[in-house]
Amino acid sequence: MRQFKVLGMPVHIHENYRDWLAQRLRDNQGAHVVTLNAEMTMQARKNPALAKVIQEAELVVPDGSGIVLYLRSQGKKIERCPGIELSEQIVQIAAEQKWRIFLIGGAPNVVDHVADIWQQKWVDIAIAGLHHGYFDEAIEKQICEDIRSTQPQLVLVGLGVPRQELWIQKNRYLNPNAVWIGVGGSFDIWSGTKTRAPEWFSKNNLEWLYRLYQEPWRWKRMLSLPHFVWCVTIESLFKPR
Repeated sequence: MRQFKVLGMPVHIHENYRDWLAQRLRDNQGAHVVTLNAEMTMQARKNPALAKVIQEAELVVPDGSGIVLYLRSQGKKIERCPGIELSEQIVQIAAEQKWRIFLIGGAPNVVDHVADIWQQKWVDIAIAGLHHGYFDEAIEKQICEDIRSTQPQLVLVGLGVPRQELWIQKNRYLNPNAVWIGVGGSFDIWSGTKTRAPEWFSKNNLEWLYRLYQEPWRWKRMLSLPHFVWCVTIESLFKPR
């Protein structure tokens, strides 16, 4: 596992993230997985708590095109690792091994639909528990108690950035041997509520544009992308050689 920095945030490079995580599960070691993109990186520069979580995570994968393009510009051999694809690969392995999975996040009924789809796709999948992402303090305590009692090996948390990363850090003690992954809006994709960008957009590093088309209200958050480009350009210019 090699580690490089992007604006102070670590990125781990490995030839096979899926197998690395599967081994962690088999060894009962656990891990916090962060899927890093340009938007999260810029948030972390303003949010010390988020930056600390990213820096302490056992695995930070290059989810965003901006991260990949920057590291390539620095001469690093790296391929993009979409978090949604990595998460689904781990779910498949967990289903085959009958490891318990806990799902948290998404709108009401969305995560239930995901569980139904997966149970039809993988007959032996073991869903230990699930809950949508709209909960108050009282319900949160019940969710935590459910995680403590069921001890799932895999916990997928889709609460958006930075909430999901901070929530995982806060609650990992409930089951430190589990693999916890922040999956963002993946539940919407898995349920069919939304669709991923067509392959052409992905190949040309334009998934962000398709997402903006689907969610135009995100335009202010998308301003972090040109800011990211500006920051890495300045860093590159003044980086000691």
